[in-house]
Amino acid sequence: MALPYELVLGWRYTRAGRATRRNGFISFISGVSMLGIALGVAALIIVLSVMNGFQKEVRDRMLGVVSHIEVYGPGGGMLPDVNRTLEEVRRNPEVVGAAPFITTQSLIARGEDMRGAIVRGIEPALEPQVTDLAAAGKGTLDKLVAGQFNIVLGAELARAMGVRTGDAVTLIAPGGQVTPAGVVPRLKQMTVVGTFDSGHFEYDSGLVLVHVDDAARIFRLEGPTGVRLKLRDLNRAREVGAELATTLSGDFLVRDWTRQNRTWFSAVQLEKRMMFIILTLIVAVAAFNLVSTLVMTVTDKRADIAILRTLGASPGSIMGIFVVQGAAVGVIGTLAGLLFGLAIATNIDVLVPALEQMLNASFLPKDIYLISRMPSEPQSSDIMPVAIISLVLSFAATLYPSWRASRVNPAEALRYE
Repeated sequence: MALPYELVLGWRYTRAGRATRRNGFISFISGVSMLGIALGVAALIIVLSVMNGFQKEVRDRMLGVVSHIEVYGPGGGMLPDVNRTLEEVRRNPEVVGAAPFITTQSLIARGEDMRGAIVRGIEPALEPQVTDLAAAGKGTLDKLVAGQFNIVLGAELARAMGVRTGDAVTLIAPGGQVTPAGVVPRLKQMTVVGTFDSGHFEYDSGLVLVHVDDAARIFRLEGPTGVRLKLRDLNRAREVGAELATTLSGDFLVRDWTRQNRTWFSAVQLEKRMMFIILTLIVAVAAFNLVSTLVMTVTDKRADIAILRTLGASPGSIMGIFVVQGAAVGVIGTLAGLLFGLAIATNIDVLVPALEQMLNASFLPKDIYLISRMPSEPQSSDIMPVAIISLVLSFAATLYPSWRASRVNPAEALRYE
């Protein structure tokens, strides 16, 4: 079956030979337009994939330390009946783990070095049900025995304070004791029995773990202040939290991980949208370079257009020839950009370390960014819109030059030929 002559001629014009200097220049401009579209599409895919990977990596590491849902006692105080609360939350079919906890801010001191930290009192036997800290701590949580006042530090905090396993640190509790000499802070010497490395700098540098019973004695509490939950599906945290708020018997404060870190995730989503818009403009600029390419082609092919018109070609057929030419550039550029972008995005974990080694530089310092490696996660929900937008812009750029080609007057075009 023979192909339509519009398709054949449009494809031939795309591959314009270099018989003349003018044809060669037009072919060069067409290649530049194609390259611009490819680079714009590739940049969009790479950036969006990195941002997806960054969000997923931080979320997973964050949820390795933070539970999916936290239930606090009335007014932020102690739970009236922790066993009853644990029983009630476990009735929900979405809850796969629950553990009591105490959390407060305090100071950790060793000699003259003093650091602020969040002290979390946990039940070592139940903690693996709600977070991955047991795996991050490599068995050290089992050393948190009630009454021994042991403590586990984040790896970055221990490194900053120069603390090793077996060293003693002083925990300074807020709200000191009132004595005739004034208010004296409550101090308790703790023994470091290990460290944990969650891969999240914020928590590794500012979180310490103690046994929940030791925390209650140090902070003068009669029991846990909340319960931490793990769900089957973390994406249903908000829905399950709202359900628990209505089913629990008591005036409890229920917070899920999406609300606790809402500002951070909202900022990432906003940045992702802005980057998408900005990089789409790059694709638009490259796509509309096709306008100049096609205008030059139409000018160069006026005699050919006139001959085709005298042979019976309709204005629609002439328009179709140049639409095919511009569309071919857009399709090839988009496909090349997709392949190149996906190749970079799927191998960025290898390319970035190689560049860092070559340039002797670190692109993601741990003390600035939340993670220390460049993640990437290409998603079809991002790739498909990028490809569609690129193709639409390319097709749109062909319309005006193609319409102008269809309006060429054969007699006038052949007058000086």
